[in-house]
Amino acid sequence: MPVHQPNNYSQQKANMIKGARYKIFRVLILGITTSFFGIGGCANEDAPVVNIPFERLLVDQKFESTILHQSIDYAVLLPEGYNESDERYPVVYLLHGYGDDERAWYMNGGLLTYVDLYKEEIVPMIYVMPQGFNRYYIDKYNGNYPYMEMFVDEFIPAIDERFRTKADKSQRAVMGYSMGGYGALILPAMNPDVFTISIPLSMSFRTDAQYVAESQGSFDNQWAPNFGPHSGASGTARLSDYFKERSPFHFFDQENLTAYEGLKILIDCGDDEESLSFTNDNLHTLMRTKEIPHEYRVRNGGHSFDYWKKSYREALLFISNSVQGIPHPSEPEPANIGTPVTTSDFEQMEVSGISLNILKPADYETATAEYPVIYFIHDVAESDRTEKIIDVFSLLRNAVTAAKLRKSIVVEIPSSASIDRDQIEEIIGQVDAGYRTKESNTSRVIMGNSVGGSQAANLVSESPDLFGSCFLICANLDEETDVVADVFYYLDVTDDFNSYQAYNNLYTRIRNNDFEYEYRVRQGGESYQSFLNGLAEALSSLKESLSQ
Repeated sequence: MPVHQPNNYSQQKANMIKGARYKIFRVLILGITTSFFGIGGCANEDAPVVNIPFERLLVDQKFESTILHQSIDYAVLLPEGYNESDERYPVVYLLHGYGDDERAWYMNGGLLTYVDLYKEEIVPMIYVMPQGFNRYYIDKYNGNYPYMEMFVDEFIPAIDERFRTKADKSQRAVMGYSMGGYGALILPAMNPDVFTISIPLSMSFRTDAQYVAESQGSFDNQWAPNFGPHSGASGTARLSDYFKERSPFHFFDQENLTAYEGLKILIDCGDDEESLSFTNDNLHTLMRTKEIPHEYRVRNGGHSFDYWKKSYREALLFISNSVQGIPHPSEPEPANIGTPVTTSDFEQMEVSGISLNILKPADYETATAEYPVIYFIHDVAESDRTEKIIDVFSLLRNAVTAAKLRKSIVVEIPSSASIDRDQIEEIIGQVDAGYRTKESNTSRVIMGNSVGGSQAANLVSESPDLFGSCFLICANLDEETDVVADVFYYLDVTDDFNSYQAYNNLYTRIRNNDFEYEYRVRQGGESYQSFLNGLAEALSSLKESLSQ
């Protein structure tokens, strides 16, 4: 993909200094001065002293573009204390989505509220919100509307001249949602000499297959005007060179990726998105395969500011770390398991030579209720089994105490037993006979980690009548793992886990079959702590599954 080269960036910036649009501020100040000090500029000693309040949020700003021959509306949020210092600040360019404008960030997005909420955790920054029209922040394919050229060669120098910015690529971030999410990726990708930090939220774009399959109306109205080749194009004829050059599925899928080595990228997309969840997950999978460093998050949610606002904290921390040259943490804070249980709090059962650990509700002996059951296929070294199952049982029992989980019986099964259908049926039979259980598949959950997750997925595929829900947390899945109807799937994995392709495949199958699911991709790598973190995050879904 050709990388955009600014047309004499330094000269453009110098020209901006001479631009008449920046004299507006001087004229405004002169007008205020003459109104109190007289036309001739002589001080009126009797005139009152007037303090003009400092406004952090500047709205309805206009930039006159020579390249586009029109004005561009924009807004700016300045840091606290900007007017009281001579400091320079990093800049975050915030890009809006299709059909919105620059007001979306400070109106629907509540930008000021959240920047101030996290101000103790992030460095002060200048936030610039430009009008993007519906142009995907690129130059129009036929050359008639060079938006990206304007943005890089005119708008950024103008912002650097007007405000006290740190005018360096390492101090510039681009963050956007939907169409703006694509802009947040393509601007740094095509201009790595101008931007370093990229935060696409629910990025709106298409894989080749999606682009070909896009409805004619959507293609003609939304995509063809920007990427070409022309309205009315269909099938593979839509895949023009212009589209491919601006597609991350092409420019990241090549041998020489040195142009992107300096980029710092955080991608975030909700699991309830329609086509965009596939787009973003496929991009993460490609980038993992090509070993392109990035962060990737999937949480519960769809295409709205309700979801994106929950992305703000980590996105702003990611930017703050990046502009300071601090690596973003590879691991989150460990989940708190709470008060530990002891070995006397659970008991053992042996079924056909398989040793099980069983945790009952704390008040089991004095109650008469029947309980749902969690069958946990546990991948852990035998030497660590007791220590690790105490962690799991402690987390679950404390969740019950905090009303984050329904009272249930937990049955731990070692993955080394390689459980098949006959064995799991025998285990269920023995547990039902020995404990007060709810003897229906909707009251049974099967869960597994690592190899145990793969075994759990296979057992559900072979025996869908035995379980109502399947929780796969940091599971070593096979890429051909199958899914079945009438089972709720909870898929959880870290963005650095080795089964990224298998999770992508499984998620795609579930979505294509319209099965019930939740999907999470979290910060972290491959460790037992990552499993515990995932289990802690899964509690609300686990509670709902056990309440069926």
